[in-house]
Amino acid sequence: MEFTRDQRADVLIQALPYIQKYYNKIVVVKYGGNAMINEELKEAVMGDIVLLSLIGVKVVLVHGGGPEITETLHKIGKKSEFVDGLRVTDKETVDVVQMVLAGKVNKNLVNLLQRKGGKAIGLCGIDGHMIQAKKADERLGFVGEITKVNVEAVLDVLEKGYIPVISTVGCDDEGNAYNINADTVAARLAGELKAESLISMTDIVGLLRDKDDESTLISKVYVSDAPKLIHDGVISGGMIPKVNCCIEAIRRGVHKVFIIDGRIPHSILIEILTDEGVGTMFVSGNHI
Repeated sequence: MEFTRDQRADVLIQALPYIQKYYNKIVVVKYGGNAMINEELKEAVMGDIVLLSLIGVKVVLVHGGGPEITETLHKIGKKSEFVDGLRVTDKETVDVVQMVLAGKVNKNLVNLLQRKGGKAIGLCGIDGHMIQAKKADERLGFVGEITKVNVEAVLDVLEKGYIPVISTVGCDDEGNAYNINADTVAARLAGELKAESLISMTDIVGLLRDKDDESTLISKVYVSDAPKLIHDGVISGGMIPKVNCCIEAIRRGVHKVFIIDGRIPHSILIEILTDEGVGTMFVSGNHI
């Protein structure tokens, strides 16, 4: 589809108030799912993040890497086990998690951002004791529950004009490494950073009133509505912990949290720089 010069100008003019709103503000993007596996989508997401950075938005990218971890474990002949949707992580597995997340996945994203014209630095939760953790559940092994977050390193990187790319490996005072859920890390970091927004990229269009009907998208959810939506089964299964992370971020001071469809090209830009939106927005307050 070709745009005329006037149409292009109109798009830029419409984006102006949103650019002004987010200028010099922190936006945390939790990146995973299909948008991370599909190379074409990955290119588009990294391009979007560089664009936001260049117009003055301070983007913090928090990434997962479950499929890559599973693939690497398979290559060494180790089967992946899950309890309540969380990966059982013994000592050998946590070494693989650290290698894959803080190494291969993290540096590939940094490299791609830089190829797109951005400035990026890769970090993991162990760097600067950013994410301190303890065992969440003995059954899960080295799966971490966050005990403390130190965002000084992230703020230093942002101050120098770089995009921090953060893998979700934490540590404790004894030097043990922990695999930590990326949604949990993104929500906690967003709160500690006093971010304007948290954007969680998923493989669904957002929160649906009827999970089998995408036309029933709920575009706005007040935090006070969440318990009833859980009780009514609208929020169920794997969406419950994801929504709880959204609520946690709001309660920690993040102004808006979005669950968006990472399968849609440029969904981040549509959500931030237009009034259309492509997913579900969580805000504080009561539904009036």
